[in-house]
Amino acid sequence: MRPNPLPFLTDIKEIRDRARKHMEKGAVTEGYKGDVQIAIRVLNEALATEIVCVLRYKRHQFMAHGLNATSVADEFAEHAAEEQSHADMIAQRITQLGGEPDFNPASLTSRSHSEYVEGKTLIDMIKEDLVAERIAIETYGEIIRHFGDNDPTSRRLMEEILAKEEEHAEDMRTLIERLGKEGH
Repeated sequence: MRPNPLPFLTDIKEIRDRARKHMEKGAVTEGYKGDVQIAIRVLNEALATEIVCVLRYKRHQFMAHGLNATSVADEFAEHAAEEQSHADMIAQRITQLGGEPDFNPASLTSRSHSEYVEGKTLIDMIKEDLVAERIAIETYGEIIRHFGDNDPTSRRLMEEILAKEEEHAEDMRTLIERLGKEGH
């Protein structure tokens, strides 16, 4: 056997043998250090959170009325599309881990971190969206810390989503500020 030129790599023949031996596990190799079932459960909760956010933003988009409704509805629509993209990325990661994304509407709100609160006025809607974003920011931060080095792919995915949720929260805060100054 020839010496391994890269001291940090395991024996390449051993890696090749393991890759062939456990093909049914797809992306989950022996190097995966997390608990796959817990990762799938946690990601399914994040998936539910994103879907609830999509539904709330879509409702707000269509229920927005008043002087500033058009620009705010456009913001709601943009956020709904981004939340849908997050849901798709999370669902894809769940399948990479060998799990099944849970889209069951019957248990969606019980699995979601955020609540589905409709809001009556435009300001109420924006506030509810801001609350939901703040919940996602806090819980996604915990998820990122949970994954740590045990599941760097899921951690990076959630870090990417977290950055967008922080942007959404700032957008909602700015809208509240802007509408408050205009007396609405």
